[in-house]
Amino acid sequence: MDKLLTVEEVAQWLQVKPRTIYQWVHERYIPVVKLGTLVRFNQASLVAWLKGRETDGRSKRRVEIDLN
Repeated sequence: MDKLLTVEEVAQWLQVKPRTIYQWVHERYIPVVKLGTLVRFNQASLVAWLKGRETDGRSKRRVEIDLN
């Protein structure tokens, strides 16, 4: 089984405040495991969630403006 992380561990890993993690849990934005009143995070689920949130960077595109 993958490691279960605490709110504090996830916050440190994602470089956000624990309050942000609690807000994401409340909004059902982030995958979570609830054990009674405890909130834990499956590390593999978080990695998959992060990969799903990846986007390609903006490509450099020259915008041509016709002033005629």
